[in-house]
Amino acid sequence: SAVGRGPEVPFRSEAYGISALARGKELRLTLSALEPATGPPAQDLVFRFGMSGSFRLCPAAELPRHAHLRFLTRESPPRALCFVDPRRFGSWRLGDAWQPERGPCVVSEYQDFRENVLKNLEDRAFDKPICEVLLNQKYFNGIGNYLRAEILYRLKIPPFEKARTVLEALKEQERRKKDASLTLSKKVKLRQENPDLLELCHSVPMEVIMAEKQLLDPEHPENYSSFKNWLQCYLVPGMSSLRDRSGRTIWFQGEPGPMAPKGEPRKAPRKKSPELQAEPEAPSPKVTPRASKQRRRAAAKCPKLEEQEEKEEKEVKEEQEEQAGRPRKGRAGGRRTVSAAPASPEVPQSVRRSRRTSARRGTGEPGSA
Repeated sequence: SAVGRGPEVPFRSEAYGISALARGKELRLTLSALEPATGPPAQDLVFRFGMSGSFRLCPAAELPRHAHLRFLTRESPPRALCFVDPRRFGSWRLGDAWQPERGPCVVSEYQDFRENVLKNLEDRAFDKPICEVLLNQKYFNGIGNYLRAEILYRLKIPPFEKARTVLEALKEQERRKKDASLTLSKKVKLRQENPDLLELCHSVPMEVIMAEKQLLDPEHPENYSSFKNWLQCYLVPGMSSLRDRSGRTIWFQGEPGPMAPKGEPRKAPRKKSPELQAEPEAPSPKVTPRASKQRRRAAAKCPKLEEQEEKEEKEVKEEQEEQAGRPRKGRAGGRRTVSAAPASPEVPQSVRRSRRTSARRGTGEPGSA
């Protein structure tokens, strides 16, 4: 498309086929003419999907928005295989080379992936929390944000535990599983009953791949709801969340771990019960412009009152911002919010008496002298 950021694809053929091969978070497409003797040489493209990239097959007359690259069929009416990327974080490049800084794929190259991690534990990359290291594609090529949350949750590993501490323990497990005195059936049973983090980095993505037709089709809401039901931790109500040092949100349950950033974890709100839904929360009181003007007039006669009002208004504003920055926790939280934000600061008795006196003078009531 005219707004696509990828390079022009120098491939022209009246009849060609497309094949694909995935490795971690990259996908290689190969365009090859159906008649190689007379057609152009094959062309490879390697795609990165970013956060929102995907492929979609649709009628050519109904192209989706943000379809940045399109492969048309010759049928009637024609269809288009589109690379769709609303956020434009994805990309493609010409050639068949994978990115050199990416390690073995957690799915298709599991043994190489496992060895690559365990033999490089002295790397300074493993000084970081395990939740951050799981996004390092040099060692965990294919693991993304929702997968890391699901893997750590199943093993009950605090996300901000030091990565080397977690992974060093796997060397002993590795030795036990290779014990020559164990029969093959015992080794298999031991593996099934005690899966380690590296094994789950392979098996959890495989669960999604094996069921992707049911789980990952956003065009069919009923299928996408199946994917949401498959999730045990990521975006699940009641789970806690924190931003790691790279700015990504990690979801977890329990303690965050010794390397957690400062600040209390935020909890995803649980679904309210019918009783709570039937009783709406009281709205936070608001100060009307008229009341605010009256207080300013009174404050002009009392400098201490003006300072007190400014202080209280600042405290109320800070508390409201704090409340807006975290989810409510049911009815009790709503009541605390209202009680902590009074409608207006308390006016001293002397100022109220002065206000009443001036009002009587203005109306000429008896006894105002």
